[in-house]
Amino acid sequence: MNPDSEKVTIRIPKRYLRSIDFLVKADDFPSRSEALRVAIRDMVYDRIEMVPGKLQKMAEAERAVANADALEEELLKR
Repeated sequence: MNPDSEKVTIRIPKRYLRSIDFLVKADDFPSRSEALRVAIRDMVYDRIEMVPGKLQKMAEAERAVANADALEEELLKR
């Protein structure tokens, strides 16, 4: 076992577990744990690429709200 790893307990739907067990029986993975490690790794790699775009969209939205607030203040002064 990798000393840099931690044990995590999760609940997943039985249908997913049956699918994982099938993949293990078909020798696609040596164990459930390895199948889950690969799934989590792949998800993290896929999602991490989305973060910069999401952060940029959040910043743009915050600027738009700030601009709207400034515009509202300006209009209410009249």
